[in-house]
Amino acid sequence: MRILHVLSAEFFAGSVAYAVQLAEAHRQQGHTVWLLSDSDQLPTQATQVRVPISNRRFGQRLRNSQRIRQLVQLENIDVVHAHSRAASWVSYLALRGLKVPLVSTVHGRQHLHTSTSLFDIYGDKVIAICENLRAHLVAEVKMDAAKIVTIPNGVAFGNEELTSNNSSVFIPHSSVRISFIGRFNGGKGERAAALLQHVFPALLREFPLLSLALIGGELEHLPAAGKAALAQLQADFGDRIEVVGFTDDVAGWLARTTLVIGAGRVAIEALGAGRPVLALGEASYAGLVTEETFASAAASNFGDISAVVSANEVDYNALLADARAFLPAPQPVTVALRQQVRAHYDAATVAARVLAVYQAARMHKASPGFIPVLMYHKIPDAPLATKHQIYVTKDNFEKHLAYFKKQKLTPITFADYLKYANGELSLADFPARPIILTFDDGYTDNYTNLLPLMQQYGYRGVLYLLGDFDVRYNQWDLAVDPTEPRSDIMDLAQKRRFVAAGWEIGAHTMSHPKLTTLPLAAAATEIQRSKTELEAVLKTEIVSFAYPYGDINEAVKNAVRDAGFALGIATDTGGLHLEDDRMQVFRINMFPNETTSSLFKKTSPWYRKYYRWKRGK
Repeated sequence: MRILHVLSAEFFAGSVAYAVQLAEAHRQQGHTVWLLSDSDQLPTQATQVRVPISNRRFGQRLRNSQRIRQLVQLENIDVVHAHSRAASWVSYLALRGLKVPLVSTVHGRQHLHTSTSLFDIYGDKVIAICENLRAHLVAEVKMDAAKIVTIPNGVAFGNEELTSNNSSVFIPHSSVRISFIGRFNGGKGERAAALLQHVFPALLREFPLLSLALIGGELEHLPAAGKAALAQLQADFGDRIEVVGFTDDVAGWLARTTLVIGAGRVAIEALGAGRPVLALGEASYAGLVTEETFASAAASNFGDISAVVSANEVDYNALLADARAFLPAPQPVTVALRQQVRAHYDAATVAARVLAVYQAARMHKASPGFIPVLMYHKIPDAPLATKHQIYVTKDNFEKHLAYFKKQKLTPITFADYLKYANGELSLADFPARPIILTFDDGYTDNYTNLLPLMQQYGYRGVLYLLGDFDVRYNQWDLAVDPTEPRSDIMDLAQKRRFVAAGWEIGAHTMSHPKLTTLPLAAAATEIQRSKTELEAVLKTEIVSFAYPYGDINEAVKNAVRDAGFALGIATDTGGLHLEDDRMQVFRINMFPNETTSSLFKKTSPWYRKYYRWKRGK
């Protein structure tokens, strides 16, 4: 892909570090990347263009927009990624009338005024860096929830092995050091000033071996009360007060620190390096981060972001008490917590998820309407004596195919869709009226009846198979009701014929359980093993997963994503557009007695909205 990042970079904030890291990750994967910002000296080998994005004067904003539009058209940019409200404004103006999508990462709470809600300048997809920020955008900014994806800022952690006896986890010191790491202007500066006034004097008096390091930029903008308190601390405690200011060696300081006070990226890097953290941000104090408190602390970006407007008051006595409890016997960050942090914020994982957002934005722009995804199971010769109406006879199915042909619907697979999304196939060739035909379980009549009919019409579909090739009939149905008719499942040779015919094979677990009824670890195993087994035996890439019974919750969806699937296919739940949630794609049940009228309805662009209105889901 050809990616343009637009950002405010008058100083090297966390949002700048995030953009640079993304640019480098995608550039190293073979994508072509530009950064357009206030600086052309950022630490990246991507092409840099200097434009004063932080200058918000109206005339300059127009010139900034014009420069972006010129670059987009000249370099045939595929997606623009903005990293601040100022960047989103000028990018939004620049892309008006073009078919180039805009993605915005929102790093903090947005000012709540009329124009914020009236003018949605954030583009086609929005990345919120934590759950509190997503809640704020939906509830207070009134942003469409379907366009928001929660993806944290990524961090490139070191490669050292995480073991309980790894000395890098915690290094005891004969003396102890607290490091406050963060900017000294704005809200962070106010927090630093309060610590200098109300917390650090008491700790320095009570712990004679304690030293204090102040690390971060904009120290000259520390509030006056903070400057006065700092001067007093320097007078009282001399060289125990280390005023470091901005440094490129944060990692080195972390290695020499006993306890970190900070938020956002600082907290993430510290925990990943094994340094204990008191999470104090612009919004709140989240306390000492432990395995138990990690999820709640991460939701606020370690104290930086509140979900709703609040007074942002901090109980500094509570922070002082936590520090007093910790310092006499400092405890290391556990290996389990480090693993949690590294899994959640891993830079490569984040870069892959952001790339998927780019693809989603491109596809939403190229094909903004609803793409019907039809769900079939059995294609028997004659009607079945079953209470489960999950079959369409061979003769009726041929009528379906004839209808699709007449209406100029073009069957594609999810694998095809992803090739358009990632640029392997040109969006100019994307069908005007795409349709995706899916078939669950792999019954023998799919081989005898379905495959020949689809080949007759020149169609391919998606076949969802179990990873356990020894399952040869619908045993899950008979386990519940022994009176149900037995339906045989294809053998390996028959399944391989579908691969040879160009069909997409998708995973459908190992044994067809209701995933939400299993322990999460067991559900994750069912999901992951099905992908592994199918790929190994059928020698084909598995990119999509169909939830048995459409049984789904957020934990199961996350397990599907973590297993490496690009798409999770549901039944009668999901977004209005495929790209609203790739892990919960809406499918349409097909029944034995579909008519021309019902086929028209179920393949119409308005059907998903109609279904939600009628069924409430």
